[in-house]
Amino acid sequence: MVLLHVKRSDESQFLFETTGSTSIEDLTLAVTRIYNGRLKVQRVCAELEMLAEHGILLPPNMQGLTDEQIEELKLKDEWADKCIPSGGSVFKKDEIGRRNGYAPNEKMKQVLKATIEEAKAIISKKQVQANVCVNMDMVKDALDQLRGAVMIVYPMGLPPYDPIRMEFEDKEDLSGTHAALEVIEEPEAQLWWAAKELKRINQLSDYVGKNEKTKIIVKIQKKGQGAPAREPVISNEEQKQMMLYYYKRQEELKKLDDDDDDSCLDSEWADSRALKRHFHGVKDIKWRPR
Repeated sequence: MVLLHVKRSDESQFLFETTGSTSIEDLTLAVTRIYNGRLKVQRVCAELEMLAEHGILLPPNMQGLTDEQIEELKLKDEWADKCIPSGGSVFKKDEIGRRNGYAPNEKMKQVLKATIEEAKAIISKKQVQANVCVNMDMVKDALDQLRGAVMIVYPMGLPPYDPIRMEFEDKEDLSGTHAALEVIEEPEAQLWWAAKELKRINQLSDYVGKNEKTKIIVKIQKKGQGAPAREPVISNEEQKQMMLYYYKRQEELKKLDDDDDDSCLDSEWADSRALKRHFHGVKDIKWRPR
């Protein structure tokens, strides 16, 4: 199996295992789906953390308004009475006015937070260091765990406009958000290796050969962005350590240059005639009268 270390710019994303006979077309689609799937898991986890703290999302026409404005406009959250968390709620006001403030109780909150941590671990970039490959089944498993936790806490479901529900139903609208810049559409995705674009009409073996025990670093990016920038030979951390070492060495040399103490020349070990006197037997002769 050929092992791919997938990166976005200089940042590691995940490891992916494939074969040399795989077409670049299929490989690009598989890698892109995992890449986008991991982003979806991260977005859902971020929203679930807010759900655990401040309850369900307010209707779009009520978000950002103060209590006085809502009362003055006679607006009502019709989903507040429908979406009550299991075991009751605890009021914790959302200062940015995005959620209704009726959060799950502590027990249900821990269910959500524990599931969030498990899902994050599945798609974590630390999997690269642990030499664990990620596939689409693992991404789906993370999403299924998150979906199950939401069903436990909110068995009646979430409002149709809630981004968590929209993510689960693949109806999310990311237009105008930073998340939209991170997502790479499958037709726009490109894989690069060794400053060469992997053309979709070829097979992976056309680039890496027939050896199935190969490990390469590929970079995923959008079409039209050109070749990815070369990575530095040494990392920023290694560069910092080298600069620190040479700075300390320079300071040590400065101290040696500033040290003009030559009293050590009067020491016995510094006497250049000590060996000659030793063989003549005149070592340690005292000339003072006794």
